[in-house]
Amino acid sequence: MAIRNVALKTKAPDGPAHVKSGGGIELYLKRIFALMFGAVAVTALAAYITMATPLWTVLFTATGLSAVYYILLFGGLALAIWAQVRAFSFKPSTGALMLFLYAILTGIVMTPLLLVAVTNNPLTILSAFVISALMFACMALFGYKTVKDLSFLGIFLFMGMIGLILVGLASFIWPAIVGGTFGTIVCFIGILVFALFTAYDMQNLKRAYAVLGGDGAQKNQLAVLGALHLYISFIAMFQYLLNLLNRN
Repeated sequence: MAIRNVALKTKAPDGPAHVKSGGGIELYLKRIFALMFGAVAVTALAAYITMATPLWTVLFTATGLSAVYYILLFGGLALAIWAQVRAFSFKPSTGALMLFLYAILTGIVMTPLLLVAVTNNPLTILSAFVISALMFACMALFGYKTVKDLSFLGIFLFMGMIGLILVGLASFIWPAIVGGTFGTIVCFIGILVFALFTAYDMQNLKRAYAVLGGDGAQKNQLAVLGALHLYISFIAMFQYLLNLLNRN
């Protein structure tokens, strides 16, 4: 599961964004993607260390997932929400630290899904990652380049995300709910929702850069928030794809 705000706190102007070319926005986007892919790398490392050491055993009991797993899961979700709400109150370095802490927690709680993939077919992990990376790149480029206003997607994406979260919570109580055809449909919806979120966020980040003007401090804060949003979308797409590839 992934929880995130739909809109960035900086209000964007109506209509298509007009951003001057130059080194400014390129540097801003490089900062965002450096943070985002750094967080993805931290998640991969945390997951690998958890699976390669006895740490993974604390996530399970004889009958299923342990209390430690749920504490880490919901603790990570609470951290993600708090980091987004307080994004413009933190120093950029503090925001980045919280992003990487959330990435570590995400890597740990992804371990059960990854262990299933390793048991069934380890190549599905690589396949899910490559497909997610390609989808992310295409949707991010679309969101950055399109002149079409994507703000209308906000409410629909929010509703879709809430629905996915509710299904995820229900699956802890009734695991069978995500089995069969319904589970496959949920995976496809999850992939679609977070792919669209990627384009939506890229357009918002581009517009917000134009609104902030010369405010370097807020741009750095926004870069951390944008990296968190894009990280959540990428990881969510990867998880839904990996789940889909291992449904049998």
